[in-house]
Amino acid sequence: MERKKVIVHHYYKLVLISILISLISCLLAFSLKHLTEYFEHRVFDTVENTHKVLFVVLPTIGITAIYFLRKYLFLNRKNKGITEIYKTLDQRKEHLPFFKIPSHYINGFLTVIFGGSTGVEVSTVVATATVGNMGYKREFSAKMYKRELICAGVAAGVAVLFASPLAGWLFAMEVIARKLRKSLIVSCTASSLIAAIFIYLFDNEPLLHFSIKDWNWYAIPFFVLLGLLSGTLAVYFTFLVTRIKNLFAQIHNNFLRVNIGALIVGLSILCFPVLYGDSYHGLNQILETAISKEHISLLLLAALILLKPLVASLTLGAGGDGGVFAPSIVAGAFLGLLLAIFCNTYFHTNLVPLNFALVGAAATLSSAIFAPLTALILTCNLVPNGYSLFIPIIIGCFTAKLFSQRLLPYNAYTYDFYKLSKSQQV
Repeated sequence: MERKKVIVHHYYKLVLISILISLISCLLAFSLKHLTEYFEHRVFDTVENTHKVLFVVLPTIGITAIYFLRKYLFLNRKNKGITEIYKTLDQRKEHLPFFKIPSHYINGFLTVIFGGSTGVEVSTVVATATVGNMGYKREFSAKMYKRELICAGVAAGVAVLFASPLAGWLFAMEVIARKLRKSLIVSCTASSLIAAIFIYLFDNEPLLHFSIKDWNWYAIPFFVLLGLLSGTLAVYFTFLVTRIKNLFAQIHNNFLRVNIGALIVGLSILCFPVLYGDSYHGLNQILETAISKEHISLLLLAALILLKPLVASLTLGAGGDGGVFAPSIVAGAFLGLLLAIFCNTYFHTNLVPLNFALVGAAATLSSAIFAPLTALILTCNLVPNGYSLFIPIIIGCFTAKLFSQRLLPYNAYTYDFYKLSKSQQV
């Protein structure tokens, strides 16, 4: 009886600290999301309407600023992305000290507003995971709840970024926790409920403002094909991320490492302004064109599909902060558009381009992070009535994930930690 009371007491404390962590993480994610969006658009519009050639140097400015901040403010302590969370959870070492919150927050902000072709999602995930880890270190709950508190922070952060508490909950469970137990369900649910209230009160706008009309069952084979192509695209992205990071790590001259990658990114943006920052603005513009049935160049879409993962990888290799979330969503959406428009043009299939853009986004994200349920729910919340595409999206997500696993047994998120665990096994 006494043991049961102790367990109940621990759960009460877990719920309370999860709520507090959720509130802090919601504020952190909300401010980073909207500050980045505001300044990204202001910088882009100013350069677009004045001197477009400045696109070439903007990524250099952002990544150089990050380099000096890292050297002098953060004392040469580097950010290594989501693998920092895995190492903290799976090793008896501390990889989420407090400085990770301002470091990822500032670096993610600077990377995107100056055109670095990633997003603030991974910066938010690591920063909010650190919030959870701080709660654990302060011993606000039982020592056994480290994973629970880190996941509580992540669940709230992802929920606010995409205005979807369920997507945040699933991401925390599927990608971060990678296991299922009662205490994890309790902490993530408490955090997600607070995030749901926060979203309802302050930030319930979807990322895209297009409406799904309908989809036809005869399109299912095309959705399967899109899933296979999306899985291939995710593997291509993982290949670029890992190879370019390794290549840039061998460049010991900091000036060359920063500027080679940043200038290539800048030149790419000058040629294709859609690649600027997280590219959500460019995706909206291209989707508007597709919905209005104006002509879209298939060669342009093909170029964007290949270039978005490349410039994202170069941004990360040069020292920018970010990950695979936004590039996977954007490149996958362009892939879906390309397939639909190509089939409509040459085979008169009457496929709906918007539907295929959303399925492509979900499928590519699913196979990039090996989290089909997260990708499913997240994508359904990208548009007001996205659940109308529940069946096509789930087909695309699982097809892409299973196919990419056949091609590559690990993803861009877990690659570094995968190498580490393999070396330890040896």
